[in-house]
Amino acid sequence: MEYIQLTADNIEKEHICCAISNNKDPQVISKKGWLRDRMKEGLVFLKADIRGKCFIEYIPAENAWVPIEADNYMHINCFWVSGSCKGHGYGNDLLTKCIDDAKQKGKAGITVISSAKKKPFLSDPKYLAYKGFKLADTAEPFYELLYLPFSSQAQPPKWKACAKAPQNDIKGFSLYYSNGCPFTAKYVPILEQYAAENGITLTTIKIDSREKAQNVPFAWTNFALFYNGIYITNEMPNEKKFIGIMEQIKENEK
Repeated sequence: MEYIQLTADNIEKEHICCAISNNKDPQVISKKGWLRDRMKEGLVFLKADIRGKCFIEYIPAENAWVPIEADNYMHINCFWVSGSCKGHGYGNDLLTKCIDDAKQKGKAGITVISSAKKKPFLSDPKYLAYKGFKLADTAEPFYELLYLPFSSQAQPPKWKACAKAPQNDIKGFSLYYSNGCPFTAKYVPILEQYAAENGITLTTIKIDSREKAQNVPFAWTNFALFYNGIYITNEMPNEKKFIGIMEQIKENEK
């Protein structure tokens, strides 16, 4: 299998795996714009030369849009191999290329966000454990910061204190999101429209800078939904799922 690294020169003609569409799609526009800016900060987006979800995206941890302390580590933003791409060793190839690149750049190791049990949008903990990743730190409600040190002297990374126990003081629903995931360009407007049409209090906060991302009051910065200050989910609900969330909240409040 051949692998392609996105660059400022080829990003317009290459698809971005998780949102395979034309460059006029809002999801593609938002993600490619975000990638262009992060490439200036050392981000690498590497994908298999195949039309499918098969890629790894990583960046020096000091520039990562996550609230972690990981001096001289490389951070994996997203690592996704699915569908017909699975079972061919592509994931092993991508991770090996990431590790080799990090070592060549003098990094102490690699970090990635996962969970004890596989969760949507998070990397597979069983696969990462098999590849030698270890638990560095945890954050509520289920996030795990995993790391792969390149030497025994490498200091374990950790979550920033702000991310350990997610909460805010906003009444009603509040939603934080960034363009680090293309799907926010689709689902955030859907939720905003539904809330507006049904008189639901929804405050949306766009994370539009590295500084904001590194100091948010939760662990996963692509998407975070709260209700009355309590963390609900990192999954992006469509209208039907959002209704289900509201019904569950009402049931719990009885």
